[in-house]
Amino acid sequence: MNTSNFDTLNLIEPIRRALAAQNYRVPTPIQAQAIPLLLAGRDLMGSAQTGSGKTAAFALPILQHLATNPKRPEPKGARVLVLAPTRELAAQIFESFADYGKYLSLKKAVVYGGVGKKPQIAALASGVDVLIATPGRLLDLSEEGRVRLAQVEIFVLDEADRMLDMGFIPDVRRIIALLPARRQSLFFSATLPAEVRRLAQSMLRDPKHVAVPPEAGATPQIEQRVLFVDREAKTSLLLRLLEDESIRRALVFTRTKHRANRLAGELAKSRIKVGAIHGNKTQAAREQALAGFHAGRIRVLVATDIAARGLDVDDISHVINFELPNEPQSYVHRIGRTARMGKEGIALSFCDESESGYLREIERFLNRSVPVLRDHPFHSPAAASVKPVALGRTGGRKTSTGGMMYGNFRKGRNPLRGRRS
Repeated sequence: MNTSNFDTLNLIEPIRRALAAQNYRVPTPIQAQAIPLLLAGRDLMGSAQTGSGKTAAFALPILQHLATNPKRPEPKGARVLVLAPTRELAAQIFESFADYGKYLSLKKAVVYGGVGKKPQIAALASGVDVLIATPGRLLDLSEEGRVRLAQVEIFVLDEADRMLDMGFIPDVRRIIALLPARRQSLFFSATLPAEVRRLAQSMLRDPKHVAVPPEAGATPQIEQRVLFVDREAKTSLLLRLLEDESIRRALVFTRTKHRANRLAGELAKSRIKVGAIHGNKTQAAREQALAGFHAGRIRVLVATDIAARGLDVDDISHVINFELPNEPQSYVHRIGRTARMGKEGIALSFCDESESGYLREIERFLNRSVPVLRDHPFHSPAAASVKPVALGRTGGRKTSTGGMMYGNFRKGRNPLRGRRS
């Protein structure tokens, strides 16, 4: 479907005005395909990568339904329920509904763990039009009689594969059992493993399927490179990289909470403006770090995979995998934090000798090899000696040393070599 702007999608004037205020003019492919289907009341299964604009794809038609079918929500009830796997994603979906519904008089609430229940209970007391929630906290409130789900008209399950990864599918099934059978259901997932497909089949009725783009591929605007390096040299390599001012806003991933804290401390000692988020951080600390990253006060955010989904920050120039993930799907979710909404981005992955198996699994999942950047002073022949997976064309331009150039390394100063490349 070719849709040149939002005006052709039959959205009401207050929503179009809110989109204009956000400077949103042209819908993304998933928005252009999903919005007409959802406005028509169809169930939908959406398969889309992070950064594709899927939150607006479901939020806009939901807001239109609520505005054109006004009804007072019952006490402790909700007309719309959106389930998200993480606090960060729930909070950002809430903000999106607030932005897009700026000129509509609708009541919204968000509930998640890690913070006190009292304000959430108060927000739900008289009922809300839209409730965004994480599964655990929603079940807690339901069991305490603080929320009622029997009048939900539209149910959205976002990031279903992440729900599976985090062990939330049993909780999701318990929540679905509390919903009325007569409802519109929306199901979104970046990937569709077997258990996620079964869940979709159990909750959707005659759904339309929108897939943008293919599940296993990475966003084409992301320029990917792997840098082979010994484990003990990774911090030195990262510091050298960060000498490049073109790395304006970098999200750096580690596998463990301890490593995230340690790395953030090492960067701070080198006067890098850095923050860290992971599961052991309080919600207040996580929100403070994210706010600093959003505002540009923090240049580097070190995170575990808790931030691979739901972190929606504009203009992340680089994603750096300080440690490769042990699940190939996580690699796609991580690097999807850059090159959002059609923009370009760079993803760099450090690989030591012990991580070669992770790299092979990632390349199998992508069905292509990740180009190698050898032109740096910390290159590890031992890590690079592992036979790569030859599964497709890598593309890219070779350097004089056989490595791959990326980003600003094509022009100007190369921070890895201290000279012009």
